[in-house]
This record gives sequence, C-alpha cells and structure tokens, in this order.
Amino acid sequence: MSRRYLFVIDRAPYGDWSGRETLDMALSAAAFDQSLALLFTGQGVHWLRGDQQPKRIEQKTVSRNLSAATIFGIESLYVTKAELDRLGSYVDPGLTLSAIDTVRDLENQFTDVVRL
Repeated sequence: MSRRYLFVIDRAPYGDWSGRETLDMALSAAAFDQSLALLFTGQGVHWLRGDQQPKRIEQKTVSRNLSAATIFGIESLYVTKAELDRLGSYVDPGLTLSAIDTVRDLENQFTDVVRL
C-alpha cells in the first residue's frame, strides 16, 4: 500500500513558526516524490489570504512559500467550504483550492496525517 500524507496547517502564518515548519516538511516530502496534500483549517486559513502585508511586522509574506507547493508537485490545497466562505474575496486568486465538507472525511482518505 502506498502512503499518502495530509499535512495540516492550523496556525496563523505569522507569530507562530509551526505553520512554516509544516509547509517545509511537506515541501521536503514532495521533493522525494511522496504523495501528499495540504489542509488549511482554523487560523491556518489565513495563509490563503491574498492581502497579506507582513512588512508591517518585519516578516516576509508566506504566499511565496505557499506558491512553491505546485512546483514541488503537491497534489491539492484543501479548505472547508465554511472557512472558504468566511474568507470570501480575501482568498489569493493565484491559489487553486479544493473545498471539502468535513475535515474527518478528508483525513480518512490519507494514510498519515501530520499536524504540528
């Protein structure tokens, strides 16, 4: 059975490094041709915002890091329909997202779920 990994980013993009570390782990796994996807939930949905202005807090935008996902072959970026509706027009138009009904149903499609 081949392994499929779901990396969950549930922390805001700034002020906590676990989201960046999760993305780094996912990119590393993808570089080794592992089958994986990313799920953004909770405060992690703010990674998907297109209107980020991190220079105010002297940080670089995470959107560049996130745009590397497709380059590395990460299959999908998931977010729940409810959270996507909540973000509305703030979603970065450059991202291709897959909306899901429930997190549990998505997790059941993967052999491993990675959450920091």
